[in-house]
Amino acid sequence: MTLKTISPAEAKTLAAQGAVIVDIREPDEFAREHIPGARNEPLSKLAGSIAIGKADIVIYHCKSGMRTKANADRLKSASACEAYILEGGLDAWKSAKLPIAVDMKQPLEMMRQVQITAGSLVVIGVLLGALVHPGFYALSAFVGAGLVFAGVSGFCGMAHVLALMPWNRALKA
Repeated sequence: MTLKTISPAEAKTLAAQGAVIVDIREPDEFAREHIPGARNEPLSKLAGSIAIGKADIVIYHCKSGMRTKANADRLKSASACEAYILEGGLDAWKSAKLPIAVDMKQPLEMMRQVQITAGSLVVIGVLLGALVHPGFYALSAFVGAGLVFAGVSGFCGMAHVLALMPWNRALKA
């Protein structure tokens, strides 16, 4: 049996009545923007049941709802109470003009940093290959191979390197 979905308006009503909103995104995503009062319980660290306290209802969400739906059975088994999925995730919450907490001082989400860096390196490799020497095409090939490896294995070396950058160090605390 899977979790039922509810609208942002229904979620807001339930939260006002004591339901706990649980954000399953990674801490870097949560730090940048989240639903006020939501708890961050990253899906990657989910083991066993989530200690919600005295809540009778839990509402899970991610950015778009895709991660939450894909892991609904896992989330249901981690819930010791009635549980729902926020239809459309944080994006739907924002579209419904409901409040969000935004901290623009936080770095971009790690996945966006990887996308920007990888895309930039591919473009640089292509431009240098066309304008300077064909050997620079290898840079684009190397980045592409790294992205394929990350997709297949779940390990992204570029994300680990970017996590060491000064602007990302505060997230490790």
